[in-house]
Amino acid sequence: MKLASLNHGRDGQLIVVSRDLIQAVHAHDIAPTLQFALDNWDQVEGDLQHLYRNLNDGTAHDVFPFNPKLCASPLPRAYQWADGSAYVNHVELVRKARGAEMPESFWTDPLVYQGMSDAFLTPTQDIDVTDENWGIDFEAEIAIVTNDVDMGIRTEEVHGHIKLLMLVNDVSLRNLIPAELAKGFGFFQSKPASAFSPVAVTPDELGDNWHDYKVHHRLTVHHNGVLFGQPHAGTDMTFNFAELVQHVAKSRPLSAGTIIGSGTVSNKDSSSGSCCLAERRMLEIIDNGVAETPFMRFGDTVRIEMFDDSGQSIFGAIEQKVARYEHRYHDEDLNHHRPS
Repeated sequence: MKLASLNHGRDGQLIVVSRDLIQAVHAHDIAPTLQFALDNWDQVEGDLQHLYRNLNDGTAHDVFPFNPKLCASPLPRAYQWADGSAYVNHVELVRKARGAEMPESFWTDPLVYQGMSDAFLTPTQDIDVTDENWGIDFEAEIAIVTNDVDMGIRTEEVHGHIKLLMLVNDVSLRNLIPAELAKGFGFFQSKPASAFSPVAVTPDELGDNWHDYKVHHRLTVHHNGVLFGQPHAGTDMTFNFAELVQHVAKSRPLSAGTIIGSGTVSNKDSSSGSCCLAERRMLEIIDNGVAETPFMRFGDTVRIEMFDDSGQSIFGAIEQKVARYEHRYHDEDLNHHRPS
């Protein structure tokens, strides 16, 4: 099943999307929003699946063309967004380039941070940034969405708790990261709003390419219209999604609608390219002693997409442009801030 949210209100308007991403139908008679569907999954899943089958076999009513540009991220906002770093090769490269040893524990204990989740970017929304010198970077990832998960869950109990999968652009401001991490308190300013693919899919949509709690397809990234990377998401994933769920839920329960990201997809064999600029820069430093690839500038674009074995887009594409953010004050704002 494929689900999306029209960009309507804070939480969107749930629609069901055809397998080929060409048509859609409103699901408001079943669930007004995706969060409502996740909160009541056992009650609404069957009806949503029935609507999805009717849409694909041509018997659904009130069908309309699917337009990703009218979509919000599937969950326009979420109660929780926890992003991991499951591809430890990526972490090792970054540390190696700056001459830092990587603790052995990184191979056995996942890295996770809690990101901004009160308002995600739409899949085609500009990445607004105040300063180019902040080191603007894209990070192409995969994410899962869970239902309610008990604290202390074990990996063998995760089956059935992963309800949806999406793609992510986890935007990073690389030049703000070192000073933040030096404080020993984690990311904040260096991690602005992320964007997710226009469509979220149930795991069964991936067929045999979803196993061992990993997605076994290549993740395709274009930067300024040029192919940047196509690493295989099922290769070199040190921690699978069951292990990430177990880690995140070690000391807290997870509410329905929790999003957990994989971190930047990365392969040890770098011939397939990278999913972020920082990794390519690290490889350049390792090989040549200097980073040659610049971070993103105003006007730069990124496209993130995944295709099935027949070449059909699975989730639709994240397509974004970097834009200069300018503060916009209304007259009432100026009056409010003007001293009396």
